[in-house]
Amino acid sequence: MDNHPSESLAERTFQYQSSMPSLPVPSLEMSLSKYLNAVRPFAREDEFKATVDIVRTFQEGVGKELHHKLLQRAETKKNWLEEWWLDAAYLEVRVPSQLNVNFCGPAPYLEHCWPPEEGTQLQRASISTWHTLQYWDLIRTERLPPQKSGNTVLDMDQFRMLFNTCKVPGVKKDTIRNYFKTEREGPCPSHLIVICRGRIFTFDAVCDGQILTPPELLRQLIYVKQCCEGEPEGDGVAALTSEERTRWALAREHLISIDPQHNGTILETIQSSLFVVSLDETTPYSTPDNYTSLTTEALTGNPAIRWGDKSYNALSFADGTFGSTCDHAPYDAMVLVSMCWYLDQQIKDTEGKWRGSDTVRPVPRPEEMVFTVDEKVHSDIRHAKRQYYESAQDMQIVCYAFTAFGKAAIKQKKLHPDTFVQLAMQLAYQKMHKRPGSCYETAMTRKFYHGRTETMRPCTQEAVNWCKAMMDNTCDVDARRKAMRLAFIKHNKLMAEAQEGKGFDRHLLGLYLIAKEEGQPTPELFLDPLYAKSGGGGNFVLSSSLVGYTTVLGAVAPMVHRGYGFFYRIRDDRIVVSISAWKSCRETDAASLFNNFCSSLHEMFHLATTSQL
Repeated sequence: MDNHPSESLAERTFQYQSSMPSLPVPSLEMSLSKYLNAVRPFAREDEFKATVDIVRTFQEGVGKELHHKLLQRAETKKNWLEEWWLDAAYLEVRVPSQLNVNFCGPAPYLEHCWPPEEGTQLQRASISTWHTLQYWDLIRTERLPPQKSGNTVLDMDQFRMLFNTCKVPGVKKDTIRNYFKTEREGPCPSHLIVICRGRIFTFDAVCDGQILTPPELLRQLIYVKQCCEGEPEGDGVAALTSEERTRWALAREHLISIDPQHNGTILETIQSSLFVVSLDETTPYSTPDNYTSLTTEALTGNPAIRWGDKSYNALSFADGTFGSTCDHAPYDAMVLVSMCWYLDQQIKDTEGKWRGSDTVRPVPRPEEMVFTVDEKVHSDIRHAKRQYYESAQDMQIVCYAFTAFGKAAIKQKKLHPDTFVQLAMQLAYQKMHKRPGSCYETAMTRKFYHGRTETMRPCTQEAVNWCKAMMDNTCDVDARRKAMRLAFIKHNKLMAEAQEGKGFDRHLLGLYLIAKEEGQPTPELFLDPLYAKSGGGGNFVLSSSLVGYTTVLGAVAPMVHRGYGFFYRIRDDRIVVSISAWKSCRETDAASLFNNFCSSLHEMFHLATTSQL
């Protein structure tokens, strides 16, 4: 077969969307048997027996009916889970999004051409913004190649949600507004929002069909900065987006009611904008080995200069470093990681400089958008900031690099790097807390139409047995090695199955939601104490995700108060980890977990001599 390079180059971003396979529904028997395996490590013998009975009753009775209805739903929808997941995981959730649901991350440019340096903020921001606009243009013109896993095409739908997208609060349930269009589909909004010192500005990033160059963008950013310097802070209406969702929805309704035409237009302008550039006055000094202050600032920084509901806030700090905070509802972190990895490579390749023309066209100046506010809005903003800072100050984050070894050395031992990190994390947790921790790892289901994620539960009985062997001084090396091998095999198998749509958590959620929609009582399976104890219903103590094998890292709050968020990236020579915990929880400590994690990595590496494994 003769393959013209031009043809393979010309794959369009969304060309395979209509031919993606439907999301499968696993068999009820398989899901329930996996569920029982997953709860086993958390149960005493008598508890487990009771759960086995509950599962059997469910399987033969109400579960069978619900499963049948789920299969009917799957016949009419290419993705039976999509709307449910969006609602249950994101849009119906009422806790404040910005700290609890959004994901954030530190930019890696400080590792090469942009080390922290005062006085570089706007210059660098104009260049990173320009590269971001190029990425928008790649998606808009469908020149971003569809991603693949081996030869399997992955669903690209989430890439439509990176730009021109915003969540809008509702009293009972939020909605997502997406204004993005590809060139084929029609015109797409091309304005940016810049927020500085609580004041909101906008300008068009395209002039006469051409994206503004870095010198042109710089002029716009300088103008915004000069407007704000030495002036009092703005009203900080953006802080309302950090509020509990129903409160924010009511505050927004009030804001619109004061001056419907004017305030409504400003909100629409923010919602439809490409993304937000936040000019932050802090200097969260960080290094390649210690990203803690940058990551902390990205997750818990000034709420008056981010629009928490935007799908992308580009954070530009006063020391020339960068970060991001993103609404998690419309897309998963891998989309942002793809873009940030692109930015990192572009900035590195050009040494962070602009080598094009310095000519600045007479582009219209940024326009400040000032809401009409009253005393109630001011009071709502004060309340939002107060509750935000209370939570933000309770958040403990550490973000360090483990530099003794990385992917290269682990692969040399013929072991899977992600599984290696996952097992080290569990051993670290069990050393600290003296019990297994229910654990969630993200599995990607983008092989299917509009697929997002499935839960992979790494705390298997095999992993627990291995951790016990490692902590038992009477256990010899051979027994430990054998237990480790079994834990690896089990983890790899479950992860592969989850990616094929053969996990069980989303399936159980579907059954639960059908019962709820039909007004049936909640099946006993979901009320069983072991369901929550093993992590079900969003109760995982360790919420973890491999962000990838690039330079891009993220951070997210723990799922539960006595839990941890554990995100990591794996490079050839290092493993960089961000761990979050709540300070008000006495028994958790992110720094101790990191230290235990490092010693666990060393112990595992010592154990992994290729000949025996």
